[in-house]
Amino acid sequence: MTDQLADSPLPKQVLGSAYEPMRTFYGKLAEEGEPRGLIGPRDVDIIWERHILNSAAVVPFIVEALGADSTEKAEGRLADVGSGGGFPGVVVAACLPQVQVTLIEPMERRVEWLHEVVQECGLDNATVLRARAEEVQLPGKGFDVVTCRAVAPMRKLAGFTLPLLRSGGRLVALKGRSAQEEIEKGMKMILRAKGVDPRVVDAPVAPGLESTHVVLVDKR
Repeated sequence: MTDQLADSPLPKQVLGSAYEPMRTFYGKLAEEGEPRGLIGPRDVDIIWERHILNSAAVVPFIVEALGADSTEKAEGRLADVGSGGGFPGVVVAACLPQVQVTLIEPMERRVEWLHEVVQECGLDNATVLRARAEEVQLPGKGFDVVTCRAVAPMRKLAGFTLPLLRSGGRLVALKGRSAQEEIEKGMKMILRAKGVDPRVVDAPVAPGLESTHVVLVDKR
């Protein structure tokens, strides 16, 4: 089965200098992702779009949250909660080499996978941590940015992601079409966890591809 973007210039166009490590990641996903239960059988021919480019859609929002004006200048500490197969954390680490990325994942077999990916893709700025978000020891006053994808609805997500952030930090969560509804249902927990100004933004994936949704929440 051939990926729909296998011969397209889009991945390289979107990823720039992160393309080579992400091509390694793509190859590993295409070969091992389904057998190891990291992607579904229907995802095998759309790995570039659904997993890698979709994950990269959060990068501009992370750069903005870190107060930088380019991916090369973005620096700080980021936690990716429930990293699973590496989305979006592995992609973020490749795109933002100056950002220290902690991939947080509780399941042993996924932790093993993440260790392999980090090593094979040469992601020196990424660290894998086997833990639940609630167990993580905060670096200093907390992380500058927390990311996640398809982990939990906002009413639960806010309770274990926002506490990881420093004051003034930002949650950048990849979400589906029900993002606004999730915010409304989770507002009580967002406020309790010191979240402010929760909003949904449209996140371009690549020219000609459907955009995705990102929820941004700042930490008071």
